Amino acid sequence: MATKAQVAPVAVARDLTVADLRAAMAAGWRDFAAAPLFGLFFAGIYVGGGLFLAYALLAWGEATWLIPAAAGFPLIAPFIAVGLYEVSRRREAGLPIQWRAVLGALRGRGDEQIVSMGVIVFVAFGFWLMVAHGIFAIFLAESGVGSESLEIFQTGAGLAMLLVGSAVGGLMALAFYAITVMSLPMLVDREVDFLTAIIVSLATVRSNKRVMLIWAVLIGATLFVAMVPLFLGLLVALPVLGHATWHLYRRVVGASQ
Repeated sequence: MATKAQVAPVAVARDLTVADLRAAMAAGWRDFAAAPLFGLFFAGIYVGGGLFLAYALLAWGEATWLIPAAAGFPLIAPFIAVGLYEVSRRREAGLPIQWRAVLGALRGRGDEQIVSMGVIVFVAFGFWLMVAHGIFAIFLAESGVGSESLEIFQTGAGLAMLLVGSAVGGLMALAFYAITVMSLPMLVDREVDFLTAIIVSLATVRSNKRVMLIWAVLIGATLFVAMVPLFLGLLVALPVLGHATWHLYRRVVGASQ
């Protein structure tokens, strides 16, 4: 029997298992295979943005910024996945999957709640870049290597910078994951304010720490590996993970209608 914890008007599952993650991934793949154009469209926007960012940094002679930019880029993925949540929602409900309806999901339910979450997403990405800039400035001063050169990562200061940056970035990413993993699917699914959705997301992570941490690591590792071949792996990885997150969300709140 499923165990539920009451959070605001929503009962949140407290008994998630690794089997639920496998089931969500399988369902995510089925959604992607059933409507691949939508997944490729949203992933294509994400990939195009990543390639543009990489090109711009190289053109500006800021090659060392590729690492913090790549590390922070997955922060934007949940917002890009909003359209994918709508595709999964419509498939689940037996509704026609049309471009107008799917793109309209990006506006939310007319109450600007998803827009507000989008602002949080992009502010978080900007904040990460500011923090990364501060970390770079500290260690670059010690290395004596210019910011335009990747040689810094071959120095002791460069390696220390990677360790510190990875630790700080990991903590920020985990906090951001906790507030978005269930909140964005909920805003697509229900007429709730973004603060309520964030509370439900945090409650889900708190009530299922081990499984949700595994899901976070799986998402992060998959997105990172998918970015390696010129971001092209994201054309499949991002849609599948987006659809899978929807199904995990439905597992968490499915009994509360």
